[in-house]
Amino acid sequence: MKVWVSGALLEVEDARVSVLDHGMTVGDGIFETVKAVHGRPFALTRHLERLVRSADGLGLPEPDLGEVRHACAAVLASNPMPLGRLRITYTGGLSPLGSDRGTDGPTLVVAVGETVRRPDSTSVITVPWTRNERGALTGLKTTSYAENVVALARAHREGASEALFANTVGQLCEGTGSNVFVVLDGELHTPPLASGCLAGVTRALTVEWTGAKETDLPFDVLDSAEEIFLTSTLRDVQAVVRLDGRGIGEAPGPVTMKAMRVFEERAAADPDPKSL
Repeated sequence: MKVWVSGALLEVEDARVSVLDHGMTVGDGIFETVKAVHGRPFALTRHLERLVRSADGLGLPEPDLGEVRHACAAVLASNPMPLGRLRITYTGGLSPLGSDRGTDGPTLVVAVGETVRRPDSTSVITVPWTRNERGALTGLKTTSYAENVVALARAHREGASEALFANTVGQLCEGTGSNVFVVLDGELHTPPLASGCLAGVTRALTVEWTGAKETDLPFDVLDSAEEIFLTSTLRDVQAVVRLDGRGIGEAPGPVTMKAMRVFEERAAADPDPKSL
């Protein structure tokens, strides 16, 4: 396996980042996960646009997207696989211990790992913790992910693959690494970005391609929804069949099935769909 680290493609055993890197010491970094099918990344342009937005929100220098694209291409060419999880990580770089950043500049790491296609349906749980829709990191895809690690570990202990959060005002928000859609009276809805959820690339494509409505939703809408599904880079569109141990109708339901089909067809037709 070969990994890109700050300007060079290295064997994985030689790929090193300093223990004083700000991404290591205080989680000062951002990342993107990109699906790669037979070495071809999906929606890379949208992912890189979000990388730039996250860097700006965190106050990091703007990434050199030419270098990032080159690094992605080099890593994918050096690690052939049918389905890959391409990970782009961009941190505050070598810094003194503490919250202040150093002056050496950012660190860029690009790696890929093999993965498998997700099942068409899954189980999820709800958790008592909340997303802060007004926090400094709201809407940014940062490496400060420990909150998600804790929630996802609980989901796994309960036989689920994902955990869903409300925000601080009791509205439906998102999962640890996914966005959530619900069907109400036959219509498809998802929380707006103002809820504090991440601006998921798959979420945006699903909204554009299905006409889903962005709607403020109470967290308990999950109890009355006719259908629920998740979206993320590696899930694409995935039906929720059980919520907190309770079955949800016949999953995937008709609206979810249509969304799955539309997403698959549109994604196959255009592997790098640009923003509207």
